[in-house]
Amino acid sequence: MKIIAIGRNYAEHAKELNNPVPAVPVIFMKPDTALLKDNKPFYHPEFSADIHHEIEVVIKISKEGKHIAEKFASAYYDEIGIGIDFTARDIQQKHKEKGLPWELAKSFDNSAPVSKFIPKTQFPDLYNIDFHLEVNGKTVQQGNTKDLLFSFERIIVFVSQYITLKKGDLIFTGTPAGVGKVNIGDHLAGYLTGEKLLDFYVR
Repeated sequence: MKIIAIGRNYAEHAKELNNPVPAVPVIFMKPDTALLKDNKPFYHPEFSADIHHEIEVVIKISKEGKHIAEKFASAYYDEIGIGIDFTARDIQQKHKEKGLPWELAKSFDNSAPVSKFIPKTQFPDLYNIDFHLEVNGKTVQQGNTKDLLFSFERIIVFVSQYITLKKGDLIFTGTPAGVGKVNIGDHLAGYLTGEKLLDFYVR
C-alpha cells in the first residue's frame, strides 16, 4: 500500500501559500508508516515548530492499473474517505527555498490520519461533496469537490502514466484554503457530507 498525495489542487489554497496554480497535478508520496488510523492521537514531532493541518478527500484504489484511460478511470476506485495531510511547514519552506524535495516535511510518521471509507455509490454526486475540518470546535477549513482543479479520474490517469496503482493504494486529492498550525492539546474533527469521520487529539 502506498499513499499518493496531490498538492495545490484547490486554487484558493495555492493562492494562500503564494504558489502558482498548476497546469498539471503536483504529486508527492508518503510511506505506509505515515498512516494513522482509528482516530488514534497524533503526537506532535519535536523536529518542527509549525505543523499544519490539511483536510482532504481520500479515494481508495480498488484494482491494479497503469496507463489508465480517462474513460475507464472511474472503475479504479470505489470508496471515499477523509484524511489529513500533516505538513511541517517550517521544514517545507526551507526545502522549497533550496529547491529540495518535500519528503521530510510531508512523509514523517503518522502524518496521514485517515478515516474509515464509504462506498462511492452512497454519494449522489461525487463532484458536490462537502467536507470540513474543525479544530477545538471551530471550523477552520471547508471545501467542496466541485472546486477540484483535477478530478479524481484525471488524477488516476495522470498518476498511472508514471506509477502503477494497486488495490488498497490511497490518493489524497488536495486541500482547500484555511490550512493552519496545530498545537499540543488540540482536538481535530473531520467531516464528510456532515458525517464526523475523524475525531482525534494532538498530543
